[in-house]
Amino acid sequence: MPEKVCSGEKRKRRIIRRCCAGLFIFNFIVLLVILITWAVLQPKKPRFTLEEATFFTLNVSAANVISAAIQVTVNARNPNSRIGIYYDKLDVYATYRNQQITYYTGIPAFYQGHKDVNIWSPFIYGNNVRVAPHNGLALSQDQLDGDVRLIIKIDGRVKWKVGSFVSRRYHIHVACPAFIHLENTNKTGVLIGGEAKYELSQSCSVNV
Repeated sequence: MPEKVCSGEKRKRRIIRRCCAGLFIFNFIVLLVILITWAVLQPKKPRFTLEEATFFTLNVSAANVISAAIQVTVNARNPNSRIGIYYDKLDVYATYRNQQITYYTGIPAFYQGHKDVNIWSPFIYGNNVRVAPHNGLALSQDQLDGDVRLIIKIDGRVKWKVGSFVSRRYHIHVACPAFIHLENTNKTGVLIGGEAKYELSQSCSVNV
């Protein structure tokens, strides 16, 4: 009787080992196929361009308080011919000297097909946003000098689509320099009075 029990247990262990080995080999083959496909396709990061910026307000009301109202036009292109890109909600905002000066403006989730181009014109603003005092003073000095250097940033997540396969989510960080040469400045604290539109066509850095 004990011999039959031992023989049954060995058989079960043998079956379990074979199942585990088969599952491991299957997963390895699937992963290998995905890696080879990925290497052949050579996915490229999306390309972003800041086309233009329209300034309605950029005001320094105190050394540590800034208000801004800006509409930007951003061009996003998928350079891949065989890979689609799913964008989760993207957040657009402006920074000055590495400090955020507007609230987040969301771009809804969407899918970008092969070689597709999307153009957005979000409105970003911030009312009485507190910043470091030296940044407010620096922006006032930029007003006097007639040059402003902002960075328009876009943060979100993306997924790659190859055939029916969709990858996991990856963080995407886009930084678009908005170097503005002011044609009209004054000494009232308002950097740009009224509406001022600037054609930029400046390439953005993209990290995924």
